[in-house]
Amino acid sequence: MTAWWWVLFAAVVVALLALDLAVFHRHSKHEGTRRALAWSAVYVGLGLGFALVVGLARGHDAALSYLTAYLIEESLSVDNLFVFLALFTYFGVASEHQHRVLFWGIVGAIVFRGLFIFAGVALISRFHWVMYILGIVLVATGAKLGLGGGEEVHPERNVVVRWASRVLPIVRSYHGERFTVRTEAGLRFTPLFLVLLAIESTDVMFAVDSVPAVLAVSRDPFVVYTSNIFAILGLRALYFVLAGALRSLRFLRPALAVILVLVGVKMLLADLVEIPTEVSLVAVAAILGFATAGSLLIPDPKARKGAHRG
Repeated sequence: MTAWWWVLFAAVVVALLALDLAVFHRHSKHEGTRRALAWSAVYVGLGLGFALVVGLARGHDAALSYLTAYLIEESLSVDNLFVFLALFTYFGVASEHQHRVLFWGIVGAIVFRGLFIFAGVALISRFHWVMYILGIVLVATGAKLGLGGGEEVHPERNVVVRWASRVLPIVRSYHGERFTVRTEAGLRFTPLFLVLLAIESTDVMFAVDSVPAVLAVSRDPFVVYTSNIFAILGLRALYFVLAGALRSLRFLRPALAVILVLVGVKMLLADLVEIPTEVSLVAVAAILGFATAGSLLIPDPKARKGAHRG
């Protein structure tokens, strides 16, 4: 019976991706804010609604764990949008072609996240001490983020992109939304393919933070993987909603730092103290709520100074 829940999940994901690429975004065009907002609402609704499926498949506690993991992954995904914005700006990708890059980036993320998650669950099940290493990684990452680390993005230093630029035959100019183009010299990759590689390799680095964070909440592969994927599916639409307002969410990173430290400590103390899932869910939701409200309601002193100078 368990396999059927995986089949249902896979069918929903494949249907969403197929409709997105083959029907709603068949042709390249600029993604308007209103349209992106509607898509974001659909994906968030599906992500939250899938908690009912998890509840039927795994029970009440698993559904609460799913919601907690979903909120953590969704908040980390929003922070990742800063990096995507920097990458698109650096490579000069036209707005109408960004959707295609993000779409295939998400397809790659579905595969790589699965590898990370199932490997993580297997390692913790076989080697219990791995849990402590992941907890230390989370605390260290949260501390670095809270102290201002990870602010700068340097696409030119991306190892995968540098390697691909030297090894692959690449044309200099973009060719619409195409990743490859056939020339007189043969098949060549376009710069848009380099952007896709940058997105994919960056997501692998993101997984180092997000996967341990959700493993601190649950080690049920179904709960962890589905929460990850539903959060990632809505990332593309959310990017076009928040692309112009990301800088205003100035309390998001401190909030994420606190969440990462808390889940890291929870993982480190798991054998000594059992923290109820309800407490974790309320804590994560409250931290994100206060961070969002604070970003919107408390004026940014730097913005004020810039306005006065102008």
